[in-house]
Amino acid sequence: MSESENKQYTQQNNDNEYHFRQDPQYDLSGKGESDVDDSKSSSHWNDWPFIIIFIISCFGFIAISGIVLHYWNTKTSIYGSSHIYSSTDTSTLNSNTAICFIFACVISVVLACLGYMLCKMKSRWFIVCGIIFNIVCGLGTAIMYLSLRYWSAGIVFLVFTLFSAWCYWTMRSRIPFSCEVLTFVMSGINWYPKMLIVQTIGTVVSFAFGIWFSLTITAAYMRFDPKGNNSQTCDSSSTGSCSYSKLIGSLVVIFFCGYYITEVIRNVIHVSVSGVFGSYYYQKNSDQGPPKSPIWNAFKRAITYCFGSICFGSLIVSILETIKALLNLVKNNFISNDNTGGQIGMFIVNIIMSLINWLAQYFNHYAYAFIALYGKPYLASAKETYHMFRQKGMDALVNDNLINVGIGFYATFAAYISTLFTYLYLRFTKPDYNANGEYTAPILAFSFVISIQIVNIINETIRSGAATFFICLGNDPEVLMHTDKEKFDKIFQAYPDVLHKLNHQDA
Repeated sequence: MSESENKQYTQQNNDNEYHFRQDPQYDLSGKGESDVDDSKSSSHWNDWPFIIIFIISCFGFIAISGIVLHYWNTKTSIYGSSHIYSSTDTSTLNSNTAICFIFACVISVVLACLGYMLCKMKSRWFIVCGIIFNIVCGLGTAIMYLSLRYWSAGIVFLVFTLFSAWCYWTMRSRIPFSCEVLTFVMSGINWYPKMLIVQTIGTVVSFAFGIWFSLTITAAYMRFDPKGNNSQTCDSSSTGSCSYSKLIGSLVVIFFCGYYITEVIRNVIHVSVSGVFGSYYYQKNSDQGPPKSPIWNAFKRAITYCFGSICFGSLIVSILETIKALLNLVKNNFISNDNTGGQIGMFIVNIIMSLINWLAQYFNHYAYAFIALYGKPYLASAKETYHMFRQKGMDALVNDNLINVGIGFYATFAAYISTLFTYLYLRFTKPDYNANGEYTAPILAFSFVISIQIVNIINETIRSGAATFFICLGNDPEVLMHTDKEKFDKIFQAYPDVLHKLNHQDA
């Protein structure tokens, strides 16, 4: 924004009047906030073919999980069933690993709940504290790994820590606006605390599925890995053969279906909570008043009319996540074979895939909020999101919405702790299958990914509220000016571009 515009906006603020500027190229519909309930007037199932794809994926995951877990159950004498230190298999993952993953899931849930409590009690300091804690813990973890001469993990955590510090330094000027957004989100939760029911359900479901996902991965190695004790049973008529091709094939199915189901769970929560925050923004002080059961109405739309759109967007991210996981397996193979050229190549490819995956997730997060507010199909909502990013700018959204970054950093902090516990667990229990350390890297990677998924689902209430508020503020800032003038004044001081109004597309 230019200096002359800043002076003009300051004068408007002093005169206690605001003049909203609207981009005529963006406003193709001219409908305004009344479209928040547009899904009610056009109640039909959007993108329904993707519901079928999701159902098939669920059955596929259940089928392969049943096969490998049944094999595990019939071979408990070989792999062990409940003991941490005892297992006769020495060449592939066993019950020791499963218990390790369960502990990692518990730690992730506990840390996520603590983070939510901190955000509710000290919302203004949550962003700063989250970043500082990540820097301190990440640096400490990196130093510990380096002191133990575990160079790869130490360097990775050191890079994450330096990136966190750089983000904090470059985005510090945006923190005041993010604090105001976070205050609004917490006030929305206080306005309708039943939103916490969605969070609780998401926590329980994500925790249960995270454990199921972890056990299925472990059992797949037991069933299809041709090494070790598996060579004694793989060729029997009752179990079938084992091979690396079958192992990789089963992992592809498990990764894809597991990521897909996880993404859908998280996005159903996101759309449900976004619908409630939309009601809070538009109807909290309106003449008609808020709806009687906003959380139930929003959840009902999320699992019916909007479910196909959720499955559509989740499918895209799940494919990217699966490709990324497979690339990690290839990278670990290069590491175990001391292939330096392959490691360098996979490092570059992983950076590119991580960037693409992050962009897809970030874009979808706002697209789902549009789906919740206006009830349109995924492609139409994606078009609206694209036009919003084109007008406001991707950098503006990232910097102006530090809440997402703060919670992401806290999720990374929880993943740091979970991964650190996993490493210490392997170090002190010393499972025979990991005598040479060849399984350390993939187990740490699985623990990190699972922890990130769990914490992100638990914190979806806060992230969804922040994204929804930004969209509502961009489309209809005058609503907040009339319903909460004091709040709008504070936002204007921290973010003068709030007067540059945008309306959603008529797609």
